[in-house]
Amino acid sequence: MSELTVSNIAKSFAKQLVLDDITFTINDGEFVSLLGPSGSGKSTLFHLIGGMYRPDRGAFFLDGKEITGKRGVISYMPQSPSLFPWRNVLSNVILGAEIHRKVDKDKAREMLKKAGLANYENAYPHELSGGMRQRVAFVRALLSPQDFICLDEPFSALDEFTRLDMQTWLLDIWEKNRKSVLFITHSIEEALYLSDRIIVLSSNPAKIKREFDLPFQRPREQSLLLSKDFFEWKRKIYQELEQLKVNS
Repeated sequence: MSELTVSNIAKSFAKQLVLDDITFTINDGEFVSLLGPSGSGKSTLFHLIGGMYRPDRGAFFLDGKEITGKRGVISYMPQSPSLFPWRNVLSNVILGAEIHRKVDKDKAREMLKKAGLANYENAYPHELSGGMRQRVAFVRALLSPQDFICLDEPFSALDEFTRLDMQTWLLDIWEKNRKSVLFITHSIEEALYLSDRIIVLSSNPAKIKREFDLPFQRPREQSLLLSKDFFEWKRKIYQELEQLKVNS
């Protein structure tokens, strides 16, 4: 079980209020996306959840236990893969488990096989394509012992075709593990395709403006992206984001 509660979070930097009264819950096994303007404090919220900063007000709870300011209780995948260049693929993916002394190399090899990387466990990051490095980073996040994962725009640097392949791959792997995920993206389509729920943030300071519970069944197929319902939801969320611009 892994349920995250974000309760009344506020954070300022240099007297500038960045986050204000942020409250929501990610249920066990749920995939939720944060969507909002650039600079709205989404990454700051991740840093707070991960214990890199402390909030000025509010608290975080994982399965009912307070984790405010604590590090190592969630798994975090940043925008760049952040692989160690001197470690091969296998050594990189077991890093999180290694830190917690819970290494299972057989499981790691099985995950690499599922990720299409079975022949690359001894390769080094510079020998991989961008998409392959992203897959290595995600396998590392899955192999970390924490049941809650924060993904910060992990596909933003990829081209459109590779990005769609990675989204589909992510869904396939996630379906088999069902860890709770909080996902940052600027893409409405990406949020709709991946998520059970979308939380829309305003900016200056960030506040929760809307939450959308999505009706799309799982497992998801790429054909969903061309469906009438998908375009209708895209229009609805686009209008919400446009309204934020008008009111900012």
